[in-house]
Amino acid sequence: MRNIDVNEAIDGSPFGRFQWTVVALCALLLVVDGYDVFVAGTVLPTLIGEWGLSKPEAGALQAWALFGMMFGALVFGPLADRIGRKKGITISFMLFTVSTLLTGLTGSPGEFKLFRFIAGFGCGGLMPNAVALMNEYAPRRLRGTMVALMFSGYSVGGMVAAGLGIGMIPQYGWKPMFFMAALPLLMLPFILWKLPESLGFLIRQGKQDQAKRIYRKIDSSAPLGNGDRLVFSETEGASASVLELFRHQRTLRTIMLWVAFFCCLLLVYLLSSWLPKVLQEAGYAEKASLLSLFSLNFGGMVGAIAGGWLGDRFGLPKVVVSFFVAAAASIALIGFNLPAGLLFLMVFVAGATTIGTQILLYASVAQLYNLSVRSTGLGWASGVGRIGAIVGPTLGGVLLAQEFPLQQNFLIFSIPAAISALAMLVFAISSARRSSAVQLATA
Repeated sequence: MRNIDVNEAIDGSPFGRFQWTVVALCALLLVVDGYDVFVAGTVLPTLIGEWGLSKPEAGALQAWALFGMMFGALVFGPLADRIGRKKGITISFMLFTVSTLLTGLTGSPGEFKLFRFIAGFGCGGLMPNAVALMNEYAPRRLRGTMVALMFSGYSVGGMVAAGLGIGMIPQYGWKPMFFMAALPLLMLPFILWKLPESLGFLIRQGKQDQAKRIYRKIDSSAPLGNGDRLVFSETEGASASVLELFRHQRTLRTIMLWVAFFCCLLLVYLLSSWLPKVLQEAGYAEKASLLSLFSLNFGGMVGAIAGGWLGDRFGLPKVVVSFFVAAAASIALIGFNLPAGLLFLMVFVAGATTIGTQILLYASVAQLYNLSVRSTGLGWASGVGRIGAIVGPTLGGVLLAQEFPLQQNFLIFSIPAAISALAMLVFAISSARRSSAVQLATA
C-alpha cells in the first residue's frame, strides 16, 4: 500500500489531453462570463439615451452587477471549498446565464438593476472557482501560463460583446445583446459531463475511487494498485476560514494583493463601462467607440497569455509590477488627443496591462495559498476587488459629469495603476524575503 502525492504526480507528468480539456472548458466558461460583464459597457450609451439617465445614474446602473459579483465571490469561494468546485461552477453558470437572458426583457432601470445584480452574483462565483480548478490540474512549471491561457477566454468574451454590439445595436437595439445569453445554456450538459471535480476535494471527502479515475486520466501509465491511496502534500491551513489567509506570515502579502485587486478591478470596469461613451463625446463614431472596447479586450487576452508565459520564467510579482507601470503610462496617454492609430494602440496596451494583469493577480493568489484555503483566498481577493469594480463605473460617472478636460480625466484614471504597482512591489519584496527565510531554515 502506497500514498501517492497528487501534487508531485501532476508536477512530474506531461501536460496531456485531459488537462488541455480542463483548460478549454474553463476558458469556454470564462468567454460567457466575459461577455456578460462587458455587454453592459456596449449598451450603456444606448441606455443613457433611451432612459434619459445622467452619467452618475448610468454609473450606478452599471455598479449593480458588480455589487452582485462582490457577494458572489465572497459566498461561492468558501462554499466551493465545502461542496466542491464543480458544483460551485455549475450553480454560478446557471445564475448568470439565466439572469442575463432575463435582462433583455426589462423595461425600466429598476428591473435592469435586479437582474444585473443576480447575474453578477453568478459571475462572481464562477471566476475564483475556475481559477482554483485550473491551478490544481496544472503542473507548477506551467501554472501561470495555463491559468492565464484559460483566463484569456474572459477577454474573448469581451471582444465578442464588442463585435456583436458593432453589428447589432445600431440596427436592433440593446435587448438582443442580452438574449444571446440563451445560447450558452446549451453548453451546460456538456460542461457537467466533461468538467472534472477537484482532486483535492475528492480526497478530502474520502472519495478515493472517484479521485483515482481522474488521476488515471492525467497519467494513464502511472502504476496505481487497489490498495494505493491518493494524498495531497499540502498540510498548512486545515481551515477554510478567512483568518487562515493571514497566518503563516502571509498578512502583508494578503493585504497588498487586496490593494492591487481593488485598484486593478476599479480600472478594468471603469474603462469597460465608460470608454465607448467618452470616445463618442470626444467625436468618434459609435462603431469606432465600440471598436475601442474590442481593442481593450484584445489587449487583455494578449497581456494575460504573455504575462503568464513571462511569469513562469521571471516570477509573477516582477511581471505584475512592470505591467502596472505600463498601465499607468498608457491610460494617462489616452487623454492626450492622439491620432486614431496611436490611440487604439494605447487602449490595447491599457487592456493588456489591466485586464491581463487582473488575470495574473488571480494566478498570484492561487500560488500564495495552499489547497485547503485556495478558493477562500481567491474568493476574498476577488470580493475585495469587486468593491473596486463597483467604485470604478460610479467614480467614472461622477468625474465625467464634472466635465473635466479629457486629459485630466485620464490622468486621474491612471492613479490606481500607480498604486497597484507600488502594492505589488511591496508584495514582491515580501515574497522574496519569505523565500530566502525558508531556504535558510531548510539548509
